Amino acid sequence: MAAGSAIQIPTRLPLLLTHESVLLPGSTMRTSVDSPRNMQLVRSRLLKGTSLRSTIIGVIPNTSDPTSDCDDLPNLHRIGTAALAVQVVGSNWPKPHYTLLVTGLCRFQVLQLLKEKPYPVAEVQQLDRLEQFTNGHKSEEELGELSEQFYKYAVQLVEMLDMSVPAVAKLRRLLDNLPREALPDILTSIIRTTNQEKLQILDAVRLEERFKMTIPLLVRQIEGLKLLQKTRKSKQDDDKRVVAIRPNRRISHGSITEDEEEEEDHDDVVMLEKKIRTSSMSEQALKVCLKEIKRLKKMPQSMPEYALTRNYLELMVELPWNKSTKDRLEIRAARIVLDNDHYAMEKLKKRVLEYLAVRQLKNNLKGPILCFVGPPGVGKTSVGRSIAKTLGREFHRIALGGVCDQSDIRGHRRTYVGSMPGRIINGLKTVGVNNPVFLLDEVDKLAKSLQGDPAAALLEVLDPEQNHSFTDHYLNVAFDLSQVLFIATANTTATIPPALLDRMEVIQVPGYTQEEKIEIAHRHLIPKQLELHGLTPQQIQIPQVTTLGIITRYTREAGVRALDRKLGAICRAVAVKVAEGQHKEAKPDRAEVVEGEDFLPFDCKEHVTEDAKPESINDAADLALPPEMPILIDFHALKDILGPPMYDMEVSERLNQPGVAIGLAWTPLGGEIMFVEASRMDGEGQLTLTGQLGDVMKESAHLAISWLRSNAKRYQLTNASGSFDLLDNTDIHLHFPAGAVTKDGPSAGVTIVTCLASLFSGRLVCSDVAMTGEITLRGLVLPVGGIKDKVLAAHRAGLKRIIIPQRNEKDLEEIAAHVRQDLTFVLAACLDEVLNAAFDGGFAVKARLEHLNSKL
Repeated sequence: MAAGSAIQIPTRLPLLLTHESVLLPGSTMRTSVDSPRNMQLVRSRLLKGTSLRSTIIGVIPNTSDPTSDCDDLPNLHRIGTAALAVQVVGSNWPKPHYTLLVTGLCRFQVLQLLKEKPYPVAEVQQLDRLEQFTNGHKSEEELGELSEQFYKYAVQLVEMLDMSVPAVAKLRRLLDNLPREALPDILTSIIRTTNQEKLQILDAVRLEERFKMTIPLLVRQIEGLKLLQKTRKSKQDDDKRVVAIRPNRRISHGSITEDEEEEEDHDDVVMLEKKIRTSSMSEQALKVCLKEIKRLKKMPQSMPEYALTRNYLELMVELPWNKSTKDRLEIRAARIVLDNDHYAMEKLKKRVLEYLAVRQLKNNLKGPILCFVGPPGVGKTSVGRSIAKTLGREFHRIALGGVCDQSDIRGHRRTYVGSMPGRIINGLKTVGVNNPVFLLDEVDKLAKSLQGDPAAALLEVLDPEQNHSFTDHYLNVAFDLSQVLFIATANTTATIPPALLDRMEVIQVPGYTQEEKIEIAHRHLIPKQLELHGLTPQQIQIPQVTTLGIITRYTREAGVRALDRKLGAICRAVAVKVAEGQHKEAKPDRAEVVEGEDFLPFDCKEHVTEDAKPESINDAADLALPPEMPILIDFHALKDILGPPMYDMEVSERLNQPGVAIGLAWTPLGGEIMFVEASRMDGEGQLTLTGQLGDVMKESAHLAISWLRSNAKRYQLTNASGSFDLLDNTDIHLHFPAGAVTKDGPSAGVTIVTCLASLFSGRLVCSDVAMTGEITLRGLVLPVGGIKDKVLAAHRAGLKRIIIPQRNEKDLEEIAAHVRQDLTFVLAACLDEVLNAAFDGGFAVKARLEHLNSKL
């Protein structure tokens, strides 16, 4: 380097050979290096150099670097550009290469090639001056008319562009701050020019010659802009942004197509902005959207954030901010729709009608938060769809079973890759209104994970005092959910967090009685299965007696799903018979006519009259008669189709010896009867419990044996040796059948006491009695839950008497009247009353004799 203001480049420069692009002084270029000599230049010179001098290289245009070190160098272009290497980035995909970012300094002329390997080095002569300029400094040399003309065209070109674009504003400042002799090179690298034209500018060493060659290029660009503006008269300021001002953009055969694509995309952005301004979104959301659309206009389409921002704005436009459906508030019509869609479920229907009545009186009523709790298959999900149909609202179901990420509810923040809104906002976008019926299915089966607790995220959604400003992480603006009617379903409330359960109005949906199941089967299930299998009522008949047989012998459930599957199996069997009959009709034969009687499935032959048989024999066309007549499904047909009965009424058979009692249990699938068996043997006074019992039930067993031991004399209970100490040399084994099923809870206390009392007294428990209740050490019977489900289970099993705690009398009001008429309820306050009701003739208590001792 020379002292003073004049800066000299080194006289020996390593050469970087390029073929696809031309670097002009004052411009910046990014080029890929993958040939052997150029790679060696980067490794040996740029990456290992430690001084500023080592980053200065010579860029030779229009010269290809040979693909092999053994090949000779081609003729070098006479003029090159001294450049400063600003950045070096290496990569191994798809093959090893470097990407260089270089800035042009000045022109030089190659005087002599000094060496070719490992990379070319030449002796050069600097052709341009490099001077250090300060801000606001101008060359004091007198510029001729040519430079003034060039400056005028350059200013005209820049002012035709959109000055709001930062790059355009910066270029305008450069025109005033840079010396005039540097402008031809800079503008040529910015405007649309070919490599050949840039090469001519590079070869123009004299300044006057560069001005003369650059002015036509500016004029051509100005005329192109004018023509472009004429074709876009409808677009004003935004249209100027279409002209690309990036350096090194080359004209290709697809340039016209690129312009058309840019124009179409611009039209889409304008339409999106118009939709945002005409939408009815909140003021806060509108402010955010306008800010994002402003960023979108200034953003290149190649940026990943462009697509994310556009998707966000399209979602904001599609959301139903103020769009809603009008409710149908006619109570009579709603009652008819609910009764037609569902049998029983009086509580649910009553709650919906109450909501409609209040809506008639007050229009801006907030949507209630309901939670239907009941066993599977009782119609919790389908009744939600019927409620939406009754109200005339849109319906959307959100399955929450197994959801373990809070982002499923609240959405992902837009900073994450692949972010999306939560299920609530997605559901609103799907239905297109802001007052739908949302069914949150299986809310009791939410799970926790490292991604958060979705049940906690639902707290804001299901709180009427907060959900008017629900904020999804993706939207990041408040959305009003107060008009949404949320209905949650669950099999049990035990797994629902208390805070979430407190926000919902819980409505219990009990299991169906046998009579209700028969009505549901003949009103809904059988017509549905006939339609699914292409059958008509003229081809199959299922009497109510047969339906009752399916319910009692082939299903044991609180709902009707298994019943529906059994009816489907019957319809499939009948469909096979009908299809076979039609096949026989297509090929009539005398032998088939004679055997036509055997076609009648099951026991339907007895329904064919004697007159019909001779006709079928004489007329082959009557072969279609058996399939077309109603095929009657009786108990023999059930056995042929469904196999032997799965459940037998074994209650009386299992109570034929002492030490067996029937209890009632509640499960998430409904009520169940539960047998308790006890046996005694010689031993050391141990109590053995089997049947996968929980801690509470084990404590109930210990409690029961302790109470019986303390009252053994009173009830005359003895062990095998006649001792009132029931555990003296005696072991007791208590077993709860269905050992694969986990059991727990306090309600088996009275059953265990009755079972042990039967064992030690040798008396049989009544075969038609079931019981439930918690016990205390003093012999009191405490209330328990699930009374309705337990009573229905006993009714399904054919039991006639049920012993329940006296304080559970209020729960009997929820049981249907016809069920209460079939059963006898014994309300017990203490274990004495339980034992008296469980055994025929009561359970005798020995009267206590008063012993008077003389004090004389």
